[in-house]
Amino acid sequence: MILEGKTALITGASRGIGAALAQGLAAAGADIVIADLPGQDEAKAKVRGHIEAAGRRCELVELDVTDKEKVEAGIAEATAAMGQIDILVNNAGILVATELEKLDVESWDAHFDVNAKGVLLCTNAILPQMRQRKAGRIINIASLAARQGIPTEGHYAATKASVVTLTRVYAQEVGSDGITVNAICPGIILTEMAMNKLGSQEEVDKWSQSTSLKRLGDPKDVVGPAVFFSSDLSDYVTGQALNVCGGLYFH
Repeated sequence: MILEGKTALITGASRGIGAALAQGLAAAGADIVIADLPGQDEAKAKVRGHIEAAGRRCELVELDVTDKEKVEAGIAEATAAMGQIDILVNNAGILVATELEKLDVESWDAHFDVNAKGVLLCTNAILPQMRQRKAGRIINIASLAARQGIPTEGHYAATKASVVTLTRVYAQEVGSDGITVNAICPGIILTEMAMNKLGSQEEVDKWSQSTSLKRLGDPKDVVGPAVFFSSDLSDYVTGQALNVCGGLYFH
């Protein structure tokens, strides 16, 4: 129970990688705050059930990562309920695949609002309490797309490259207060979002053969790196972006 006594707030935790992270950090001993948009009650209840079955406490807060006031209110509510937030996982994200030439400004703005500005707003809202305690862990879920642009995902890749840069700069700005900031860059993880993009088992098989491990990722594959970055094992690691991709990319 390497995270026992810690509380983690995870944005976008009702499904996919976020749900796996919520359950995985709970299994490692952390109490969990699921921070997500209104709705998806059944999905949230399912994740909460797994967390409570593991013997950990779980609270739900409504939080729109694109709205500064709602972010601050949600984090204040979570802090009041749990006492403090030790770990922030900025996981909320969107992807609507479109060629850049066909991309409209509204879609560009929406992706940056959620994927990049959301990291900024949530991190800034939680930093004061971490600075006060001289301790904290911030983990940003970026993407392998940040390393190399992907056709139809140029706008998404740009947002995730921004997340990697924010990770590096925050690490330098808050390190003296005992706070570490790291990013995880998942490769192709078989979530609902990924399956919608891949579209067929043939595509899954093709991309599986492109990895060194000859398989695509499961959301649970992201849990180990997140536990590491959340724990004392990573005390001297900050400003890093770790590829979690089964050997699909090597830079």
